[in-house]
Amino acid sequence: MGRKVAVIGTFDTKGKEFDFLIGCIKKAGAEVLTIDVGVVGLPYFTSDVSRDEVAAAGGIPISTLVAKNDRGTAIDVMTVGAAKVVSKLYADGEIDAIISLGGTAGTTIGTNAMRMLPIGFPKFMVSTVASGNTRPYVGESDIIMMNSVVDISGINRISATILSNAANAVVGMVKGEKHDLDASKPIIVATMFGVTTPCVTIAKDYLESIGYEVLVFHATGSGGRSMEALINAGMVDGVLDVTTTEWCDELVGGVLNAGPERLDAAADKGIPQVVSVGALDMVNFGAYDTVPKKFEGRNFYKHNSTVTLMRTTSEENAKLGEIIGKKLSRSKATCVLYLPLKGVSMIDAQGMPFYGKDEDAALFNSIRENCDINVVKIVEMDAHINDQEFSLAMAKKLDELIKSHHQKY
Repeated sequence: MGRKVAVIGTFDTKGKEFDFLIGCIKKAGAEVLTIDVGVVGLPYFTSDVSRDEVAAAGGIPISTLVAKNDRGTAIDVMTVGAAKVVSKLYADGEIDAIISLGGTAGTTIGTNAMRMLPIGFPKFMVSTVASGNTRPYVGESDIIMMNSVVDISGINRISATILSNAANAVVGMVKGEKHDLDASKPIIVATMFGVTTPCVTIAKDYLESIGYEVLVFHATGSGGRSMEALINAGMVDGVLDVTTTEWCDELVGGVLNAGPERLDAAADKGIPQVVSVGALDMVNFGAYDTVPKKFEGRNFYKHNSTVTLMRTTSEENAKLGEIIGKKLSRSKATCVLYLPLKGVSMIDAQGMPFYGKDEDAALFNSIRENCDINVVKIVEMDAHINDQEFSLAMAKKLDELIKSHHQKY
């Protein structure tokens, strides 16, 4: 089993701290491969991959960066160079984990390199910005970020504890037993929200019972992005996109948007997909007092103390139907879209807070108008999205599409 940890960082300004971290990693029983991305001064110690090599990989010699003395340019160049260096080390089988520490600059360089590595490869970042918004650093990867608590400036009783814990953690990931499941099973990805959980659970249980491995993504923005990234990586055999709600937040301005590329990956890759309109009745916000004033007077539902839902209007649903219809019509493989005529979420059912026949009708009509019938088959069922018959119909159709797709290729 490989036990070499890549340590990447600015060995000039943070040399003492990295030297301490390296010592902790070695004491924990792993080898180290060091990558220097410092530009300001001379490195505290000699590295395995020099800053000269990293800068060259980034396209500008280190001497030019030093002479230019432009922090922004230096960070950009070393970010690009570090990513290329780390990618090659991984491809050559030279490293088995990666760790870094730093402030905003060190975190930017380190995590950008980490995002080049596949899911499952141990990635650990000790950062002064780990307790804030980490999306720009983590993205759709599985980077572990640890708050440094104190600034990374010298070794003291706090920083020593934090860095030794980080070292032990990354070495534990490298040396620990890997619990690999059956890798021969075809992979299906699915999207779920709390209000579509019954539907996805039934479908998941059925698909797993007939031999698939089902990966469920929580449709909270990051979930949709992660799923799209996995599809783009070529790791997926079929898509059960039950819960397309992230488009509500993208369109209206909620907090759980997955970006304008949502629904692109499966269409572009030609992956068989069964799609539905789960939770398109809601836009997500934080606590009630965080909802923008422009939405005053709308239909709200307090999901809990930190989550407020807002009912989508007929106009918004018409636009959502247009977006989804056009996105799916680009599909290179067979796509089937299921419409649950009795409601699209747990709270869009007769007698529930977001029940809206007009709003749902606007969505369904727009989808019918904007789907290319030569590409997208629309299946309408007189059922609620969480009804067992609806869920099983989607699951069985996806199984059929996957088998037909494999026979063609």
